[in-house]
Amino acid sequence: MSEPPIITHVSDKNTSPLTRPTSSRSVTETVNGSHRFVIQGYSLAKGMGVGKHIASDNFTVGGHQWAIYFYPDGKNPEDNSTYVSVFIALASEGTDVRALFELTLVDQSGKGKHKVHSHFDRSLESGPYTLKYRGSMWGYKRFFRRAMLETSDYLKDDCLKINCTVGVVRSTIDCSSLHPIQVPDSDMGSHFGMLLENTEGSDVVFSVAGEKFHAHKLVLAARSPVFRTEFFDELEGDKQEIVVADMEPRVFKAMLHFIYRDSLEEEELEDTSSSSVPPVTDTLTEKLLSAADRYDLTRLRRVCESHLCKDISVNSVSRTLALADRYHATELKAVCLRFAAENLAAVMQSDGFEYLKENCPSLQSELLKTVAGCEDDCSSGGGKSRSVWAQLSDGGDTNGRRVRQRT
Repeated sequence: MSEPPIITHVSDKNTSPLTRPTSSRSVTETVNGSHRFVIQGYSLAKGMGVGKHIASDNFTVGGHQWAIYFYPDGKNPEDNSTYVSVFIALASEGTDVRALFELTLVDQSGKGKHKVHSHFDRSLESGPYTLKYRGSMWGYKRFFRRAMLETSDYLKDDCLKINCTVGVVRSTIDCSSLHPIQVPDSDMGSHFGMLLENTEGSDVVFSVAGEKFHAHKLVLAARSPVFRTEFFDELEGDKQEIVVADMEPRVFKAMLHFIYRDSLEEEELEDTSSSSVPPVTDTLTEKLLSAADRYDLTRLRRVCESHLCKDISVNSVSRTLALADRYHATELKAVCLRFAAENLAAVMQSDGFEYLKENCPSLQSELLKTVAGCEDDCSSGGGKSRSVWAQLSDGGDTNGRRVRQRT
């Protein structure tokens, strides 16, 4: 009798699914930074001795500190002071710091014929330079022949200017990542703007010179501390209609647009005045500055200041200064004072200055202080400036005539 066949069950081995391949990329690039070293009194530095240097202040590039060393008598004793030497030194702790360098001796004639030694944008046989430790230097012992330097356009008013650029080599790993998801720009302003336009849910009406504007107390209170006090801290908070005096409808409309959208239409600010000495509040921008001050809208005030600053001139600065002072526009006021101080003679001849003298006498004292500050900062042209300053402080005009102060 034959034996039954042996049946063998063979099962497939489970195979692991392939994992998604990954990738990475090594990126080697330079972190660049520059420093200008001004050497004033070159002739007095000569004779300090071979191997002795003048050092710039330390500057930071790529996480390391660097300094420029200038040797007026040269670094190499063998050259017997024939050359000046310039080096860049690693001024902080570091090991095997790799970098590229550029040294530029500035042509002070304005012709742009600078003397440049650069490793950027060219192939180096052995790659970037390696500085082994703190105090390691790279540079030129024979940077420039001293006799030629002293008769060149690089030396002016006993002053040399050296520009230095350092590019520290860094390698980073750029790992693969999922496809990025783009986040759209904020559309909150447009949503709130639609709320204003369709008046949905409005709970207050403003009457401005007979024109009605529907708005929302919560939105206004969130944007303006003045509205917040009016709606929630005062008895008038239950009012459904508020009359706004001393403001044009177009100004109130533009202010509401800004409150809801946090922006202004650019064409709204292109309103310009025509007369040579218009009233202090004439253009839409100036009236919006007044509204911003009235309702304590800090950002709107700054937007108006920025726009008015672009149009400051000899003829307009006095009027703009008065405007800035009246509506607490501190940034604009500072710019106006500085501009008026630096162009004082011309400003005093303008019609706007007469307006300033008649209507804002306190600003003249501030202008005097600014003039004095400018004179301290600038030594050139001081004689003429002091003469005009004396005329202003003495109440005289720029032709030397005594001007009687109006009372």
